[in-house]
Amino acid sequence: MSEGNSDGSPAPSVWPTDFRQAFRQVQGQPVFGMLVSADNDRSVARDERLAQASPSIAGAIFLFLIVTLAITVVALGFWLPRRNNRGQIVTLTVITALLTTTLVIIRDVDRPFGGIVDVGPTAIAQVEQQAIRDLHAHHPAVALPCDDRGNRRTA
Repeated sequence: MSEGNSDGSPAPSVWPTDFRQAFRQVQGQPVFGMLVSADNDRSVARDERLAQASPSIAGAIFLFLIVTLAITVVALGFWLPRRNNRGQIVTLTVITALLTTTLVIIRDVDRPFGGIVDVGPTAIAQVEQQAIRDLHAHHPAVALPCDDRGNRRTA
């Protein structure tokens, strides 16, 4: 997601089926309902994170803003007096730096999972920790069906 790819991994899409198969021995017990609920919470948190990772400003619009800024700065540069223009040049430089910084900040905030503004996966991590805690509380001998990266463990 930090590279702008909001498609995500296909692995979590098969997890609910794997969860239900791995926890078949607890099906019909209250803990199974808690596990299904936790999996639904994980799915909702993942969908929300994928939606947040999708940029809301199209690349064409951002390019238009950059071109408009460049044209504006060049046009204002032509209107500066030829002599005794130190104050105007400093002002134009400061305005250019501020507007450029504003565009960079807008682009960075629009893509929150990479760059300077980096949002961590807190919601989905909390759901994961809660599901693991609940599983181990009710069934301490049951191993998780996947590793830390989400890959299915072989039996």
